Amino acid sequence: MIRFLLSASALASILTVTACGQPAVVEAPVADTPDQSQTRPAMVAAANPLAVEAGLAALRAGGDAVDAAIAVQSVLGLVEPQSSGLGGGAFMLYFDAQTGELTAYDGRETAPASASPELFLDENGEPLSFYDAVFSGHSVGAPGAVAMLALAHGDHGELDWADGFDAAIELAEEGFAVSPRLQSFIAGMAPRSPIDEWPASRAYFYLEDGSPLPVGYQLSNPAYADSARAIAADWHNLYSGPLAEAIVDAVQAEPRPGGLTTSDLAGYQALRREAICRPYRQWTVCGMPPPASGGVTVNEILGLIEPYDMAATGPETVEGWRRFIEASRLAYADRDAYIADPDFVTVPAEGLLADVYITARSNLVTGTMATPHVTAGTPAGIGAPGLDATPDSPGTSHFVIVDNDGDVVSMTTTVESVFGSHRMAGGFFLNNQLTDFSRIPVDADGQAIPNAPQAGKRPRSSMSPTIVFDAEGNFVLATGSPGGSSIIAYTAKTLVGMLDWGLTPQQAIDLPNVVAHGDIVRVEDGMPTDVLAGLQGLGFTLDANRGEISGIHIVRRLEDGSLIGGADPRREGVALQP
Repeated sequence: MIRFLLSASALASILTVTACGQPAVVEAPVADTPDQSQTRPAMVAAANPLAVEAGLAALRAGGDAVDAAIAVQSVLGLVEPQSSGLGGGAFMLYFDAQTGELTAYDGRETAPASASPELFLDENGEPLSFYDAVFSGHSVGAPGAVAMLALAHGDHGELDWADGFDAAIELAEEGFAVSPRLQSFIAGMAPRSPIDEWPASRAYFYLEDGSPLPVGYQLSNPAYADSARAIAADWHNLYSGPLAEAIVDAVQAEPRPGGLTTSDLAGYQALRREAICRPYRQWTVCGMPPPASGGVTVNEILGLIEPYDMAATGPETVEGWRRFIEASRLAYADRDAYIADPDFVTVPAEGLLADVYITARSNLVTGTMATPHVTAGTPAGIGAPGLDATPDSPGTSHFVIVDNDGDVVSMTTTVESVFGSHRMAGGFFLNNQLTDFSRIPVDADGQAIPNAPQAGKRPRSSMSPTIVFDAEGNFVLATGSPGGSSIIAYTAKTLVGMLDWGLTPQQAIDLPNVVAHGDIVRVEDGMPTDVLAGLQGLGFTLDANRGEISGIHIVRRLEDGSLIGGADPRREGVALQP
């Protein structure tokens, strides 16, 4: 797979070659190699302090950002199992500051060979309810996070692969304190799922009297330690042998058994892809390509507001948020219509980010009143596909790492819903990622839906790991978030906040989240009342004064080379330096 190259001397050509957003090959000269005697500041920003410390320890030991990512991920899967883990998938952007190379790593789960477009239809041809789909073996795809990290480690790792699991193994054996956030999800498990069907899950999270584990309970997980130890010895041990057989047994168990097999696991492949990059004012914003929808959709939102003077509006004005809302609605409509696995359907990424299309769609942002209803456009002559019916869930985490060489990881990792499918194997939860497919294969008009299930296909994702560069190709910032389809809005908000409104990473994170996906606009607590009243006066239908589930983590490099970070107060993360 050809990688997308960035270097100071080639950035101008990159902007012209990839302004349409289509991945392109750029034969760029290698950036000047920095003086290796001069180490740069490093930072880890992630959703749990124990995971951050594991990443920092890897950096102190001389590890690369990828080595730290392995450590962060393996600990997050233990201490934040509601969000990600060994049984899930991930997308990662990696920037090599020594070579100027940017690589997009795809660790998205794949559907088993037995999957068909009717995967989530019942015997009467009706779509399963959301929870029946989630808590079934049908929802589990072949996990990809471990294979993806192994691929990236082979390309960039400095420490031994096994070193990345030391902290997780120690914590799993000695135990860790159940955090307030984890406890809240444990307490909410029983009413939301048929937990009694999964004795391993109940035994792990509930006391003998049937009560959920309390905050501060010292929770150990010997089975997780054994799994981590096996994967540390050889990452293939997740995909073949006893651990793979345990995964398949859990997936194929009643009720509602799934079709994942050991052959599906053994055949899984993580992929290198080419990043989606597009200029935004004096910067270049890079994200993941399809099947992730974040790189296209975040860049489309920015493209739609670029003609407008966002800096003059600021985060406490009606006009600033009106533009953001209208651009979000337009970009989300395109995302819902067109983004899916490009190995199975035609995805018009180039057309969606082409200047002529962006200009035409941007003209729709000029109005003074809310657009009554937003629909997908028609990029590059592509006919409108079937209307999608894909739910999204918030079982996801995001982290950013900058190492002492200036290399950067921006990675979003997930099991999809909270605790994934709720099925466990080897001490970890299995994903329900296949419910990111549309539960119906065709719409009411009989049009095929691009994101319908298919054997070997990767479901569309909203994950949006993002890295921003300046005009010379230097790293500026990395951002991203969990939150289902709202990830795109959360991430775009931080970019507008920092690049247009001059906010620090923490200030951008703290801004109220505004999610305009469809005709109803969700607005988080904290928005000034005059802004809310003004938006309502423009005709927007608001679901206001509500909570949101973002978990944004950011690292930004300042002009003097120092780093500042931010961690979302809606979760339990921190941003720290070694």
